[in-house]
Amino acid sequence: MTTDPKLQAWVHTLRHEAQDIISIELRPAAGVSFPPFAPGAHIDLHLPNGLVRSYSLCNAAGEPDRYVIGVLKDKASRGGSKAVHETLRVGMVLTISAPRNHFPLVEDARHTVLIAGGIGITPLLCMARRLTSLGRSYEVLYFARHRQAAAFADVLAELGAKVHWHFDDQAGGPPDLRGLLAQRQAEGTHFYACGPTPMLDAFEADCSALGLANSHLERFSAKAVEAASDALTHYTVELRKSGRSFEVSAGKTLHDRLIELKVDVPWSCEEGICGSCETKVLEGQVDHRDMVLTPAEQATNTVMMVCVSGCKSQRLVLDL
Repeated sequence: MTTDPKLQAWVHTLRHEAQDIISIELRPAAGVSFPPFAPGAHIDLHLPNGLVRSYSLCNAAGEPDRYVIGVLKDKASRGGSKAVHETLRVGMVLTISAPRNHFPLVEDARHTVLIAGGIGITPLLCMARRLTSLGRSYEVLYFARHRQAAAFADVLAELGAKVHWHFDDQAGGPPDLRGLLAQRQAEGTHFYACGPTPMLDAFEADCSALGLANSHLERFSAKAVEAASDALTHYTVELRKSGRSFEVSAGKTLHDRLIELKVDVPWSCEEGICGSCETKVLEGQVDHRDMVLTPAEQATNTVMMVCVSGCKSQRLVLDL
């Protein structure tokens, strides 16, 4: 694993997008070049209060000199979104990571359905921009509690996107997601969903029930994953590059021990959803508990998210 490079960026624009949602346009600081990114990518934002949070890029992927993110001021904020809304100012210089992408877009799909729940529109907006530029067939299913909570509606209109709007207050309740998906089962269609946990849980269940193989999602908050029945509470960890070894024992996690030993691994969400701590596994059997890797990727046992995952073998060797 290589540590993500840190970049310096300054806050160019803060813009109100919807109720409790702002967009932040970041520009590279002097002497800095922003790496290119693809739709679905996100960056880590190092906030003035010391927290690190991941946010999806929503501007056009081909723009070389700016990153734009959208942030909801979450009522259950652990300090991240609250800091963004209350402390960021135009002209402020921040540290950010290079873009990472665990939610890539299949650009040559016959048809694409983008399913957004509230602030989940951010990565999907970047996808919509790209599909528009390619002249590809796509549509957006946009769900929000009420119209005032729907960000970037003006951008979707400018793109000429076909949008199915659903507002809970007008409809008297949540959307019939399974019914909407069932109407869009044409062969070759790809489905992308991003939004709150209940919506994504329903999306997974509905896609499974309908046999929709080409389904993709990205979570903003972690889904509880219990330790496997054969996960060990005591095992040895070797860090191959640094030549260090240590024990993980009952009452401690791998994440706890790495922090205690000040091992240089980047952290962000600490919930297994952002991918910043992805680490190469050289030996051992991992108990995967993340939301980033697909089941097939987890089965290869070649990488792990060390912030949440555990171990099923007596020895674990990491490329650190």
